[in-house]
Amino acid sequence: MRWLTKESIEHIALGAAVLGTGGGGDPYLGKLMALEAIKTYGPIKLLSIEELADDALIVPLSMMGSPTIGVEKIPSIEELVAPLEKIEETLGQKAAALMPIEVGGVNSLVPVLAAAAKGLPLVDADAMGRAFPESQMVTFYLDGHSADPTVLADEKGNTVVITPKDGHWGEKLARAITVQMGGSSTVCDYALPGSVVKKSAIPGTLTKSEEIGRLLLHKSGDGTHPIKRLLAVLNGYELLTGKLTDIQRTLTGGFTRGICEVEGIHDDAGRMVTLHFQNEQLLATEGEKPLAITPDLIAILDVETGQPITTEGLRYGMRVTVIAFPCDPKWRTKKGIETAGPRYFGYPVEYEPVEKLQEGGGK
Repeated sequence: MRWLTKESIEHIALGAAVLGTGGGGDPYLGKLMALEAIKTYGPIKLLSIEELADDALIVPLSMMGSPTIGVEKIPSIEELVAPLEKIEETLGQKAAALMPIEVGGVNSLVPVLAAAAKGLPLVDADAMGRAFPESQMVTFYLDGHSADPTVLADEKGNTVVITPKDGHWGEKLARAITVQMGGSSTVCDYALPGSVVKKSAIPGTLTKSEEIGRLLLHKSGDGTHPIKRLLAVLNGYELLTGKLTDIQRTLTGGFTRGICEVEGIHDDAGRMVTLHFQNEQLLATEGEKPLAITPDLIAILDVETGQPITTEGLRYGMRVTVIAFPCDPKWRTKKGIETAGPRYFGYPVEYEPVEKLQEGGGK
């Protein structure tokens, strides 16, 4: 157990934006809200999964919807606490701790607000090890656990409880309700006992985010560029350094979907990489050749600072470095690839690990 500090929040927000692969909501908003929550309610305990009692109720809390909407529709404490209180009422059990469902963008820090307001600890784990666009894309689903009940709330005071038969129906129903709630909602799903969280969650991801954020914010003693240091920590690959020459974004079905084109500069002059996203970056290609494929992680970084850029923040003319790095092994299983691999999203490629695709070609 340790305490989350203001410095921790700063670092987590930045590091989770890297792991969020462009999605998960605006990390800057998450940081501001989390810092204000700690200022108002006091510090928050961060627990490792090993510290959880087997019968303790652990509740993930997140935001659902398009990042485009999330920039303008910022949740209040009341909206964040509402689904937590309703799921406790539905289950007849109080939450012992909260956790992020994904370690990406604003969703890595949304539980901090509710935890602070309710005096609950936060678990140093999540169920993705990154961000994904759909709610069944979690390790709890991979391990056969239910999203029943799922609770959604909005800023108008509406609260909806659904009892989906499986994770796919949970996504469909929750997404439709979220669209009716204005394109953004707060959600509690996969409320599970500590014994399950210990086996199924990906441990230490908030600490990992904090380490990444610290690396990007503080200079190294030997002057190594932060992107080089980041690649070493993540076992990652530099795909291209270039400038954004085209960005196409649409808001459809509750998601921000699109592509962006990055034209190589310096050593990469003459190359062009296309990035395909649905809230998160999911596929990087050079012509017909895939460079990195979901569920492996793809991130776009500012070429000078190494700081991550969300899909909503991409702008024409930006100078960026595109990197990719391996996902958690849980996603490289048959069910993991069926759930969050390229074919699920309609991309006409087969999954190959990024280290195989970059064999001999990484930087």
